[in-house]
Amino acid sequence: MSVNQLPTKLDTELEAPADFTSPDVLYEDLIKSIRRYHPSDDISLVEKAYHIAADAHKEQKRKSGEPYIIHPLCVAIILADLEMDKETIVAAILHDVVEDTVMTLEELSREFGAEVALLVDGVTKLTQLSWSADKVEIQAENLRKMFLAMAKDIRVILIKLADRLHNMRTLQYMRPEKQKEKAKETLEIYSPIANRLGISKIKVELDDLALKYLEPDVYYDLSEKISLKKDSREAFVKSIVDDVSAHMKNAGIEAKVDGRVKHFFSIYKKMVNQGKTLDQIYDLFAVRIIVETVKDCYAALGVIHEMYKPIPGRFKDYIAMPKPNMYQSLHTTLIGSSGQPFEIQIRTFEMHRTAEYGIAAHWKYKESGSGQAASGREEEKMSWLRQILEWQKDMSDNKEFLSLLKSDLDLFADSVYCFTPSGDVKNLPSGSTPIDFAYSIHSAVGNKMVGAKVNGKLVPIDYVIQNGDRLEIVTSQNSKGPSRDWLSIVKSTQAKNKINQWFKSELKEDNINRGKELIAQYCKTKGINWAEINKPEYMEKVMRRYAYRDWDAVLASIGHGGLKESQVVNRMVEENKKKKVLNVTDDTILNEIGENNKVPVSKKSKSGIVVKGIHDVAVRFSRCCSPVPGDEIVGFVTRGRGVSIHRTDCINIINLPDDEKARLIDAEWQQDENDSGGERYSTEIQIYANNRIGMFVDISKVFTERQIDITSMSARTSKQGTATITVTFDTHGVEELNRLVDKLRMIEGIQDIERTTG
Repeated sequence: MSVNQLPTKLDTELEAPADFTSPDVLYEDLIKSIRRYHPSDDISLVEKAYHIAADAHKEQKRKSGEPYIIHPLCVAIILADLEMDKETIVAAILHDVVEDTVMTLEELSREFGAEVALLVDGVTKLTQLSWSADKVEIQAENLRKMFLAMAKDIRVILIKLADRLHNMRTLQYMRPEKQKEKAKETLEIYSPIANRLGISKIKVELDDLALKYLEPDVYYDLSEKISLKKDSREAFVKSIVDDVSAHMKNAGIEAKVDGRVKHFFSIYKKMVNQGKTLDQIYDLFAVRIIVETVKDCYAALGVIHEMYKPIPGRFKDYIAMPKPNMYQSLHTTLIGSSGQPFEIQIRTFEMHRTAEYGIAAHWKYKESGSGQAASGREEEKMSWLRQILEWQKDMSDNKEFLSLLKSDLDLFADSVYCFTPSGDVKNLPSGSTPIDFAYSIHSAVGNKMVGAKVNGKLVPIDYVIQNGDRLEIVTSQNSKGPSRDWLSIVKSTQAKNKINQWFKSELKEDNINRGKELIAQYCKTKGINWAEINKPEYMEKVMRRYAYRDWDAVLASIGHGGLKESQVVNRMVEENKKKKVLNVTDDTILNEIGENNKVPVSKKSKSGIVVKGIHDVAVRFSRCCSPVPGDEIVGFVTRGRGVSIHRTDCINIINLPDDEKARLIDAEWQQDENDSGGERYSTEIQIYANNRIGMFVDISKVFTERQIDITSMSARTSKQGTATITVTFDTHGVEELNRLVDKLRMIEGIQDIERTTG
């Protein structure tokens, strides 16, 4: 196809009919769109699908009040704009009939054939997925189903993407919290998938719509600022387009030149990644040159670099080194005659098609039965999907799968290109190290790696790979395998997964034993009777909750840090409590009430505590919550050590098993004990502060001024720079403590102060 024959359709957005358009008008639009690219005149299948769907949905309305049939028609129009085969368009019209109407899949298969039924079934299953953020397990499981559906027939996800795009266009009719939820889900899952499949037409619109609802202030601010300078910018772009067109003609290169403003999300992404304001981003718009051959691309580049001064380091050759989604173009940033920088993209018509339509480009003119036939390039695009399906097999932990997937689908991530010794190109996430490179070649190379050379020189393993680096990995058979430290060095999802897999398989036995030890240690620390909760029924609950096949896998996961021993043990304790609650009889409750109705006897204690109902008993203050006069307190009858006094908000008291609650006893402070000359009581507070020089000095100064003796002080600092300072000291009571806390809060950098509660 010559450049002059380029369809104008290619450079326009996907058709978005106005709200409340009549279904019949939409249907006419759809047929026009199909006839524009499809050589066959036979639209009987599409017509039949429309009539059946219109009849099935006739009573239903959308949130906006429109007839429901508008939605499947709009989805079909989007797919017709992507020039999909007729089976996909028919499935799009029918994608909600099985779920929302009385029509069954068998009826569908009879009327339209097995291929359409398979597509509808795939989309229906995906629609039923719930993406609520708090239900991580469900979300991960659903994602697994989605990728399996994609592997069966990629057109399932294409229909789903079109469905999501139309829902995002009509999101204004949803509740605000629903809008945010849908937009977040779009940005995290659907838009990256469209990106991976190379369908920039859909990706770009999904990104901008999601930004509109997630960051409305940013979106409208960008929109306003960009439209302010619209006239001057359009004049600038036009002058460049005219100038470039004239030079191309003089050089004898047949080319189509046009200019466009970059979409909002890509500008926002640049602002976030580079920490810049809008004024600092110079390539807000791009000029695109479309030519016939690859040879013309490079010839056009030569002409351009002769016309304008290129900015060093801003040239990218995606023709020689395509992106993972098969995107190809030459990108160069230049300085205009007025000193204004701008970007030019040069590509062939075929590359433009692939850039806009991605994987959807492979279905042009295909008839029934051949929809799944994959060409070589399509196979390359699908390698990403195959990798994810491999992860699925390897991973028993859903949470891990989800976090890996989300980091792999990260929209904000940039790429870096490097070479193997034989000259093959590797595409890795920005910030990758030689370890990432080693694992991208093969897991065996990564596991046996002992060093790396970059451009012939030895480098440390945490070296950050730069564009164009040539890497060579040094391996040794004596290597004991990857180190745990590598997990914090590597950037790529693939490398993290392979390192984790190695630890899981190689050290499974060690991990199981370590898991057992950690559980035993935790139970000992928390005073939990492991023998009581170590029962198959409770184990089953844990395995189901965290999606593990057997108990050894749970222990191994605790051993290598995938699961926390506290999660497992607390879950089993809860299940045990539930069972005990069920076993409580009416008689037990009546007896307890009878006991509690007895007249209590009060007794004064040397400790300043009035304990009700018990004579001559040793009273001690618990260290877990350190009660002081003024606190609400409760006594706990210990085994052999008298009564321990706790605050009523103490975690250990709140989480007390039901069978132990019978040991709780009323206690209160003696009335005269709040005098300033009275007894001092040990207590503990936790201070959360921004880490800075002199923080300890400022804190101790407050204590000194108030003549309060600090008995111990410790601190730890997180990677984020937040210091947690634990201070133990003596005080007369709550009033003095509150005054002290108020004073401490005034110190610069203090975020929060709380008392320890167990």
